[in-house]
Amino acid sequence: MVKMASKLTFGTTQADWQERINTSRLRDERAARMRQIMKKHGLSVILSTGSDNNRYLTGLRGAEFTPQLWYILFFAEDDPVVFAHAGWVRQMPDQAPWIKHWRIARAWLGGICGPEAVKEEAALFASEIYQELCERGLGGEKLGVIGFDGAAREALTQKGIKLADGVSPMREARVIKTIDEINCLKMVAAICEAAWYKLWENMKPGTTDADLSLVAINALYQAGAEIVPPIGIRSGPVSFDRGFERAGRIIQTGDLVYAAMCGVRYMGYGSCNYRTFVAGRNPTDKEKDWYKTLLERLNNIIDSVKPGATTADAAKHFPPASHWGYKEEAEVLTMEIGHGIGIGSYELPVINRQWSLAHPQVFQPGMTFAVESREGETRVGGVRLENMILVTENGAELLDHFPREEILVAGRY
Repeated sequence: MVKMASKLTFGTTQADWQERINTSRLRDERAARMRQIMKKHGLSVILSTGSDNNRYLTGLRGAEFTPQLWYILFFAEDDPVVFAHAGWVRQMPDQAPWIKHWRIARAWLGGICGPEAVKEEAALFASEIYQELCERGLGGEKLGVIGFDGAAREALTQKGIKLADGVSPMREARVIKTIDEINCLKMVAAICEAAWYKLWENMKPGTTDADLSLVAINALYQAGAEIVPPIGIRSGPVSFDRGFERAGRIIQTGDLVYAAMCGVRYMGYGSCNYRTFVAGRNPTDKEKDWYKTLLERLNNIIDSVKPGATTADAAKHFPPASHWGYKEEAEVLTMEIGHGIGIGSYELPVINRQWSLAHPQVFQPGMTFAVESREGETRVGGVRLENMILVTENGAELLDHFPREEILVAGRY
């Protein structure tokens, strides 16, 4: 029996009279967990770039319009050093007083400056990193690296810095969520409900998938979302199998329609959920059968989730790819899957037949993930469902409360 998680007692704003999402505690507990995992892996320092990684380590946002614009030295026993991008390095110190050390970042904008300039800039980058390490007595220590290109890695190596894997410790740190992280995910799920309702209200024959995407985006921002990506709408003959989206297609009477409410963010934490609608009529018996099969599948997966059980226990409830006439599991990758959610869209654990049966991962309290599946017929239509899940001591709970028991009828004449 699928169980719903408790709902939040507060909204997106802060207050002095009620304990809500405690942002200082959120930052401190994430940093403490990362330091614990670093010590476990024998790492004194990590050099990180990428919005998800940097936000987890420091609570900061930064320039992200091209990769590797800003980066962080994060220490197991010292305060982090933030190398911020132009503009941000001036704007942020008084806005983020918990960060004590600010530097200008070195970037080569993906190499558009030319190979010689890349080498010069990368050498300067590596020299400044080495200087920070030496000032803390860590010049000879391994440096865990996350997210840097070949030019950066080569320059660090030429400087004599020993590089190590920083990605695995980061993944391990992020797998178990704190109470504030869980509440951020509950909040973003609640924000998505506002958009689901607006889609339901506005979906009717004659509207386009692009129209509906804008409806959802506006509703999400109005409900308090921090970041809203393009919302993918798929309908009618392009709703199975999942492929391109927002093609400007006109919704017609009888179309099955579903949306991907994925990557909507609140305090950095992202949503991942789907719902299915039918436009202008009731679903047919065939469509109801598709959805019944889909719902039972996800319910069985969710019911199998409990501490000590493994992703293999859950993955066995996904049918093999041959169920749809496919030759290998790669043909349903990211469509028949459970994947960790948090400050990143794809975190641990992963649940699918492609990997989990042979390489199971153990469920632990505090894990959060999304699980999704679909049914349908090519160029006829399809149904889709995805839920956001919290692993508790007593099993799994659903974080998203919008109706999921049946295909939702919209825009009926």
